[in-house]
Amino acid sequence: MTDALGTRPAPGPDQPPVPVRLVTFNTHHGVGDDGRHDLPRLATLLAAADADVICLQEVDRHYGGRSEDVDQALLLSRALDMQLAWGPAIDEPRREEGLRRQYGNALLSRLPILISDVHPLPGGGEPRSALRTMVELDGAALWVTTTHLSTRSPEERAEQIAAIAALHTEPMQTGVLVGDFNADPGAPELAALAGRFTDAWELAPDREDRAGWRFWHARHGETHPARRPHRRIDQVWVSPGVGVARAHVLDGAGASDHLPLVVDLQVQSGV
Repeated sequence: MTDALGTRPAPGPDQPPVPVRLVTFNTHHGVGDDGRHDLPRLATLLAAADADVICLQEVDRHYGGRSEDVDQALLLSRALDMQLAWGPAIDEPRREEGLRRQYGNALLSRLPILISDVHPLPGGGEPRSALRTMVELDGAALWVTTTHLSTRSPEERAEQIAAIAALHTEPMQTGVLVGDFNADPGAPELAALAGRFTDAWELAPDREDRAGWRFWHARHGETHPARRPHRRIDQVWVSPGVGVARAHVLDGAGASDHLPLVVDLQVQSGV
């Protein structure tokens, strides 16, 4: 919008919020509920979401036969014509010169990615990490942290959440935390988020999901397992300064053992 002189108003708290469509999706390394690795199917599903930012978990890069040894992160970013930020949780050398066997979180963005860093998380068993990025908006910026928490114990997840919450310090308060938490939003191990973040699904005035097979679970936001979801472990948490216009769970088209969660954010201008 411009004034009579053709100039745009300066960004600030009095300006309309900036809309950002965000998707979080555990891709199960591109293997669907039919047992097939099908990256084009996954890319088609993500393209249809028409998102500005896509946060993915369980992504392979030259990991091995289960994903045809391809660089899934790079191929998806090219297919969708989006910028890529990569956050490995597993990073191991291979015999082939210049290649590493990697697995972790990826962020794809239509918006400019200004900052990207990876933070290993505490715990044993399968390594876990958080991918923290900052994307540029028109008159604003948004921190987006993508993660995939442990399945081992609530205590381990609590340690990981505490480490992630500590990443959002005073200068970078406006942001979202997304991913596969392997816990319900009200689980005690997520208590460290209280006061810093709010569950986007609960904030959204407009909510829709794919739980029609059990109509009494409609609008609960459940995403796992994909065929008959009864757990809401894929979540988006927002900080003050970030509103939520809509949240909906997509039909995953059989592309993973999870369903994608889409959240339409409203980011306060000038923050």
